[in-house]
Amino acid sequence: MNTHTLHKTRWTTRLAQGLGLALVGLVLAGCERPIPETVQSGYRGTGMAQVYNARLLEVKTEKNQPPVAIPSPGSDGPKAAQAYKNVKVLGHLSVGEFNRLMVSMTSWVAPQEGCGYCHALPNFEDDSKYTKVVARRMVEMTQHINADWQPHVAQTGVTCYTCHRGEPVPSAIWFKSDPQPQGSNFIGDKAGQNTPSPVVNLSSLPNDPFTPFLLDKQNIRVNGPTALPTGNRQSIKQAEWTYGLMTHMSTSLGVNCTYCHNTQSFQNWENSPPQRVTAWHGIRMARDLNLTYMEPLTEVFPAHRKGPTGDVAKLNCATCHQGAYKPLNGAPMAKDFPELLKPALAASKVAVK
Repeated sequence: MNTHTLHKTRWTTRLAQGLGLALVGLVLAGCERPIPETVQSGYRGTGMAQVYNARLLEVKTEKNQPPVAIPSPGSDGPKAAQAYKNVKVLGHLSVGEFNRLMVSMTSWVAPQEGCGYCHALPNFEDDSKYTKVVARRMVEMTQHINADWQPHVAQTGVTCYTCHRGEPVPSAIWFKSDPQPQGSNFIGDKAGQNTPSPVVNLSSLPNDPFTPFLLDKQNIRVNGPTALPTGNRQSIKQAEWTYGLMTHMSTSLGVNCTYCHNTQSFQNWENSPPQRVTAWHGIRMARDLNLTYMEPLTEVFPAHRKGPTGDVAKLNCATCHQGAYKPLNGAPMAKDFPELLKPALAASKVAVK
């Protein structure tokens, strides 16, 4: 074998080895580390199980640690409404309780910006900043959730930190999608499809499944109640919106479809896990909060806080859950802040102590 042939053979061998290593790398890139664990969550033989990656679960657990609560100073002393001006929502609290909540809210929402994020210092009573107007309404929203949406939040409740996690704007919010440019009108309506988005886990599903269900009241069910599709007018397009919402819920809670559904029969409630009922209330809670609290604040927010169509930020499942099956892994923060219940309930709870 001459030198030229030997050199060519070595080059071919190295090329083959390089391609082989590249192929192995591509194959292994689709694998997870460590090996995922499967936890049975339903009847045997039904495939009802949750799949967890210990490495990713550790990251989520660290992300969902609640902050330490400031000790309560008690309800003795003058009321906040007597000591301060323009206290419209929390005036029934003592001065100590009120100041404790204000300090807590600062650490939950704007730890870097401080009190000046909401207040036009030094005039604390001034309402000229939009952030103060929004914060007041968000306190009322939190009280509403804890008092009126217990079918979803139970006794665990929520606080400002549940959504904000130390950020002025929660990391998981949504706006209406920017309308599709029509060009010469030869292009059909994509309905948000085939535009990969983290909202639907980078799939080809519609990337705005929230407007139909968490703002409007469109029917989420796509399965007919009978063997034949009698009277079922749900189209494939509508089904894809539903699947988009379900994919969002799955990734937001860090769970599989079988966390809420028995896949033997998606439409059967009797054989579904109890979490499905909790999720049913959660969908309606999100819609209620978007319509009652967020949308009416549209004119309060400045332009730079609005979406591409001029709408206000809205919430979805990820806003609170942030990858955990229960926000903050079920840490009951609200018990340390009874003032974030409705005022009358908060007052009675404090009086019992």
